[in-house]
Amino acid sequence: MSDKKEQLELIAALSNACGASGFEDDVLATAKASYPDADSVEEDSIRNLYFNRIIPPHEKPVLMLDAHSDEVGFMIHSIHPNGTLRFILLGGIALNTLASSKVLVRTALGTYIPGIIAAKPPHFMSEEEKKSGLTSIDSYIIDVGAESYEDAVTNYHIRIGEPAVPDVSFEYDPVHDRMFGKAFDCRVGCAALLETMKRLKKEPLSIHVTGVLSSQEEVGERGASVAVHTVQPQIAICFEGCPADDTFTEPYAIQTALGKGPMLRFIDRQMITNPRFLRFAIDLAAEKQIPLQLSVREGGATNGAVIHRGPGSIPVIVIGIPVRYIHSQNGISSYQDFAHAVDLAVELAKTLTPDLIAGF
Repeated sequence: MSDKKEQLELIAALSNACGASGFEDDVLATAKASYPDADSVEEDSIRNLYFNRIIPPHEKPVLMLDAHSDEVGFMIHSIHPNGTLRFILLGGIALNTLASSKVLVRTALGTYIPGIIAAKPPHFMSEEEKKSGLTSIDSYIIDVGAESYEDAVTNYHIRIGEPAVPDVSFEYDPVHDRMFGKAFDCRVGCAALLETMKRLKKEPLSIHVTGVLSSQEEVGERGASVAVHTVQPQIAICFEGCPADDTFTEPYAIQTALGKGPMLRFIDRQMITNPRFLRFAIDLAAEKQIPLQLSVREGGATNGAVIHRGPGSIPVIVIGIPVRYIHSQNGISSYQDFAHAVDLAVELAKTLTPDLIAGF
């Protein structure tokens, strides 16, 4: 179990790591370094990272903890003659947040260099362009400073197929308990998973616990669809950085505010949460005085979608840590929401028994 300072350092390191979907290696290296006491650490070819995987058959039910390690990002599609870069999106990024934002582009050398997502300045726009706005990804380029195609390839070592991510550094405001950074979806979840595993290490449990940092969630829950068959759990908890709604929703309808505790969802676009497991978690949180928020989601989805349809069907809840301005270059989150998410997961793991799980 680590203290608050260590937890914030871990969140910062995970947030700052470059890990667009399919290119999560830096995140996994950070996670492995943060948990040297894990009983076992395994990695598969889709870049799922498994902590303390129990190989079937096992004498106790397996609780799978999941958090996805990838972030929404970009991939270089081609290089223009003038040295600017055409790119595609890796995940659902709001286009209106792109212009003038800083990015890091991976080169053929494996290093990351700075760039800016640029668009045609208004000075050069036609009146029609000014009215219609920048509504297509083709309206944007990444500029790393190159002067030509040859310059980009030879001196900047740019090549197609390489990832790019937002260039944002983590900051924490201790006075107001606010974390600022990129990739809180789902790096705060990754940190919560690792902290939960550390706190459970010496607990006498009635279950086995396997943690998975799963890959490629932002492009269709691909890593989790592999991991659930590898782990074969009997029950699961997904950590997620979930979209906060407290800056643009009518007060009566706010369900995911910062500083009010983690969010448990009844439904989203791809999963009706197991109501028995969910109500058990709600009651346990009340008993342990862990603040919670409850949500009926009208959109979105998580790795819970593929996990709950796993072998034999699997009860799953999603513990969401609220993040403002999700799927953009900058997010805001609360350390206390992170801490309470860990508290809830730890208490659930300590309380679950084979009979309870069978009843869900």
